Amino acid sequence: MSRGWVRLQAVAVSGSVAEGLMTTLLPWIATTITDDPRQVSLVNVVGQAPWLLFSLFAGVLIDRVRRSAVLATAYAVQLCAALVIAAAGALDAFTLPLLMVVAFVVTSAQVLGDGASGALVPEVVPPDRLPAANTRLMVIDRGVVQFGVPPVAGVLVGVGLGAPAWVAVVAALVALVLVRGLRSARAEPSGRNPLRDIPEGLRYLVGTPLLRWITLSVALGSFGASAAMSMFVLYAQDVLGVGAVGYGVLLACIAAGWIASSPVVGPVVGRLGYSWAMRWSQLGMVVTVGLVAVLPPWAWAVAVTGFAQSMIVMVWNVCSQSSRQRFTPPALLGRVLTSHRALAWGFTPLGALAGGLVAAESGLRAVWVMGALVQLVALVVTWAGLSPKAFREAELVAAGR
Repeated sequence: MSRGWVRLQAVAVSGSVAEGLMTTLLPWIATTITDDPRQVSLVNVVGQAPWLLFSLFAGVLIDRVRRSAVLATAYAVQLCAALVIAAAGALDAFTLPLLMVVAFVVTSAQVLGDGASGALVPEVVPPDRLPAANTRLMVIDRGVVQFGVPPVAGVLVGVGLGAPAWVAVVAALVALVLVRGLRSARAEPSGRNPLRDIPEGLRYLVGTPLLRWITLSVALGSFGASAAMSMFVLYAQDVLGVGAVGYGVLLACIAAGWIASSPVVGPVVGRLGYSWAMRWSQLGMVVTVGLVAVLPPWAWAVAVTGFAQSMIVMVWNVCSQSSRQRFTPPALLGRVLTSHRALAWGFTPLGALAGGLVAAESGLRAVWVMGALVQLVALVVTWAGLSPKAFREAELVAAGR
């Protein structure tokens, strides 16, 4: 195990604490200002916009600058965002516009951080260890962001709305200090206009059939998942009847599935192969989202369903990320990773907006009905494009480079 890999995991832990506190806190603060689903969803809409607006530019930066430096910049931005919310809490100065701006900044930092971290993984682990490494980082990220942090955030909210942000400040500062000791390869110099580098990553992603189908599937899934999650805080309050701590516990139960799945992801992918692991995972998404739409308003039932869903999503995400890392040339990896996020995760603001509109017109449960239908379309795409033959052809192309 390389020192770089150990350091990258330590950075991920501290950075995820800061991110988890902020992403749990912002929607909750929004509900203290208004209970209008459309206004609450705006925090999520604006907060998810950087995936669409900045991902392509972030990819060029990741491929042109030392990747550890990009990661440090991401945590510095995250630190500043947490300071703003902490100060606003101390001054009792929360407004929806402020929350939207901070949500935008937090996600902008995540765009840089996730892209740089994903591009760093192949530098510190061998190719045959990519699924295991990606599983570990996803467990750290989701386990901390959604399992360990939300209940703590709920308790801290009882102290004061700005209290979780002060803890996020400390966590982001620790991540920034740790990342300074992370060494990565020097980027290849380029005399080209940066804007001309953007289409290169897009062309490779769209021009590689397997990666194109994966991106389309993720785009559909992201739309449906974002619609549901943008309304989850209101669903927890108004339908399930839980408070701040209960909401945090619900998020923790959902994230526990990520942790529980970590020992089995490798064996599942090894036994089924990437193709069938992704196909069955997408089918599981249809079933679990549909269950939330029809279940009685029992918090424990929603928690169990979310636990199962996150186990399923873990298998899909490991296969998806590992595929991009395996089948992309190193010089293009940053741009391909962020191009994927721009095209796939760029639909999350639209999903959040759709969730708010559907909830306002048809009720909160209707959001999950819509999500299940979108996941069903994604299942058709997955079954059609991610066949065992498609993966064999991608491996042959990669071997011949």
